[in-house]
Amino acid sequence: MEFEKLAERFWEDGFVVVESFFQSEEMDRLGNLIFEEFGESPSFLHDAEFLQKSKADVIPWFPQREGVFDFDAVGNQHNLQRLTAAILGEHWCEQYTMVMFSNRNSEGQSWHQDCPPENASQFNLNRLVYPHDINDKTGGKTVVMPGSHRRGVLPAGAPNEDLDGQVVLQLQKGTLVLLHGHCWHRVLPINDSKRVSINYRSAPAGTPDDITDVCVYRNMRYRFSTGEVVEERV
Repeated sequence: MEFEKLAERFWEDGFVVVESFFQSEEMDRLGNLIFEEFGESPSFLHDAEFLQKSKADVIPWFPQREGVFDFDAVGNQHNLQRLTAAILGEHWCEQYTMVMFSNRNSEGQSWHQDCPPENASQFNLNRLVYPHDINDKTGGKTVVMPGSHRRGVLPAGAPNEDLDGQVVLQLQKGTLVLLHGHCWHRVLPINDSKRVSINYRSAPAGTPDDITDVCVYRNMRYRFSTGEVVEERV
């Protein structure tokens, strides 16, 4: 695997997609764990105001915080570690593992940046793993704006409208997507199928642990630790 070329592509586009990065059997095992955890009718963690304004119809789970370490073997996979180092440098830091779940017929997620982009050197790196296919049949495809990690703040506007230049990703089981936290991205509505992804979040050395506490949407900035809108955007 040519780690340096993948790193160059990442820094050019703000994301890179690597197919067949993980074994199918391991994806099946983690996918089953996730579906068992959430069941058929999981409860949202965020309040109604956030859900209405963010259009982010998704439920997070932080397994390590609950003493569930079944996901760690994938996060510690040698090639993933090497590719992360090629992008972030040898002294990059682990953040946490986050599972994102959307139920059948969910809205997905609206355009957002995972962290404020004012300081270009401080960001999170999403290392997204997909334990099942995401395509036209399932819905829930990821949409990204190439190069937007260098374009500053996501422009204010309608949360889910198409943007010129956007790229829609169809993702097969076992695919790895590396996504810069300043890159504009969203998730399309889900069809009659559950959608999950596993995010092994990391960051460059010196990045604050709470870098993702404030998320930038097209209509607001939201602070998760206090559950409040910190900026209305129009």
